[in-house]
Amino acid sequence: MGEKKLGRPTDNPKNIVLKIRLDEDSSKRLEECSMNMKISKAEVIRRGIKMMYDGQEK
Repeated sequence: MGEKKLGRPTDNPKNIVLKIRLDEDSSKRLEECSMNMKISKAEVIRRGIKMMYDGQEK
């Protein structure tokens, strides 16, 4: 086997994999947001989670 390649070091590793099911409309909205904002779908979802978390009553 070859040497294992190392990625760029980070302070916030993304080591949790999450699988979700979306309807066609949600998938299209996610794709459109990703393209318009020029960020990954995962980043759109992370930002959405943060917005929901920050907006909840505590």
